[in-house]
Amino acid sequence: MEPWVSSYVFIFGLLIGSFLNVLILRLPLKKDVIKTRSACPHCGNQLKWFHNIPVVSFIALKGKCGFCGERISWRYPLIELFTGLVSLFLMPHEFSLPALSAYLFYFSISCVFICHLIIDLEHHLLLDSLNLYLLAIIATYAFFTYSWEYWLAGAAFGFIGPLSVTWLFYKIRGQIGLGGGDIKLFGILGLLFGPVGIMFTIFMSCLVGALVGLILIFSGKLTKDRPMAFGPAILLVAAGQIYFPYYTNILQSWFF
Repeated sequence: MEPWVSSYVFIFGLLIGSFLNVLILRLPLKKDVIKTRSACPHCGNQLKWFHNIPVVSFIALKGKCGFCGERISWRYPLIELFTGLVSLFLMPHEFSLPALSAYLFYFSISCVFICHLIIDLEHHLLLDSLNLYLLAIIATYAFFTYSWEYWLAGAAFGFIGPLSVTWLFYKIRGQIGLGGGDIKLFGILGLLFGPVGIMFTIFMSCLVGALVGLILIFSGKLTKDRPMAFGPAILLVAAGQIYFPYYTNILQSWFF
């Protein structure tokens, strides 16, 4: 690919990253994400178009609101930059319909993962709206790529397995182990990974979650009043399976 193509792909990712910031901010609060213009969360003034240029505006404004001077979170440019880099990483190496379709498919999954990650860390929520969008693109892909036995068994393992464990945990301990969003996400990923792949996702997610949980407990950052979001562990493992299949398949062969 020519360098100018890489530039366009990167800029496209930056622009999408800017929209992801809107989704991350508004979806948990059930606010409109299309019609309502962006505004400063401190003073409420609507932002000008030149305040919304990804990364560039943050640097030009020195990380402050152009109206009230309040600090702007570093999260916004970092998400824009990361989304741009993901777009560049997934950039197709040829102009063909299959290559462009694959790029859009994997980039769409990445965008949902980014939103899920930040929202779950902040609000402990894996939103149904994002899961439904993820279901639509993965179900379409699975329908045309795999046999119905493969994706149906994967979805069943991904949904029923964690749901059963959560139900038993609730009956024994009187507490909910996994949230509904986590269970739905496992079920959706099962369409893509199949029965063996989703079992690996569940196993490794629990392992990663347990290790992170122990670190947080010993550091005093995890208590009964401050539970840990489990979604990031699922997303981390799933991202490895999707984008680095060679290495995760080696790990998977050790356990299954």
